[in-house]
Amino acid sequence: MADNNHSHFQHLYFVLTGIPGLEQKYYWMAFLLGAIYAITLFGNGVIISTIKSESSLHIPMYYFLCMLALADMGLALCTLPSMLGIFWFNYKFIAFDACLVQMCFIHACSAIESGVLVAMAIDRVVAIWSPLRYSTVLTSGVVCKTGVVIWSRAVCVILPVPFLIKRLPFYRSNILSHSFCLHQDVMRLACASTCINSLYGLIPAIFTKGSDSLSILLSYVFTLRTVMAIASGEGHLKALNTCISHICAVLIFYVPLIGVTVIHCFGKHLSPLTHAIMANAYLLVPPVLNPIVYTVKTNYDHQK
Repeated sequence: MADNNHSHFQHLYFVLTGIPGLEQKYYWMAFLLGAIYAITLFGNGVIISTIKSESSLHIPMYYFLCMLALADMGLALCTLPSMLGIFWFNYKFIAFDACLVQMCFIHACSAIESGVLVAMAIDRVVAIWSPLRYSTVLTSGVVCKTGVVIWSRAVCVILPVPFLIKRLPFYRSNILSHSFCLHQDVMRLACASTCINSLYGLIPAIFTKGSDSLSILLSYVFTLRTVMAIASGEGHLKALNTCISHICAVLIFYVPLIGVTVIHCFGKHLSPLTHAIMANAYLLVPPVLNPIVYTVKTNYDHQK
């Protein structure tokens, strides 16, 4: 179905795909999915409310953790309507404009999370390199400006995407490969050249995930050099212990991201089930595991 009032043909809606080959198990998967979203929203909500209410946690490290929790909640809320619609009610349709909105929010929240992980890495560098100057270097004003930069960057790199998609004609297939809308997935259905979209699609990836991963890597190289300069072995462990939860968060975010990227580029021959599972893991794993990791780490530190 297409809308003839547009200068280019565009579908009124897209059809989302759940997990191919597992349609008969959607009933059981619906409970698992509901539990994942409940844990995600509850866990991140507890982190945010605890940091807000406890004055002792009003320090840069926990401010950044609060930003991470907000990004995780945003990522979960972006995918929740379409995912629950498919697995709970077998409703697979999403309006064209609603798909673009979901796509923008998913990519923006992902870019925000990546930026926050960089800020947390820098926070750990300052805390280990110069602990006595920590509170004077990372003031509340610096943290607020960092947050504004992270959110503004995400909006700026994602904002042109829906306009680039709207200029394309869609009059053949309207069936997407996932349970949510992603830029690459929507773009491949276009019935015209997508060179501009593909080229611009690289910009957010390089400007956000690419530069962020490099920044995190360099920050940990500097951190390890600083830690090695500490004389005592106990000092080494104490310094590295402050980075454990952040390292886990980085791995939780980047391992599924790298997996999705590799499969998208080199796994054309793989089954649709593999693509669907990796895409779902990329969007569902970080929001549900991050609050668990930080809660366990915080409780462990308090017990010590």
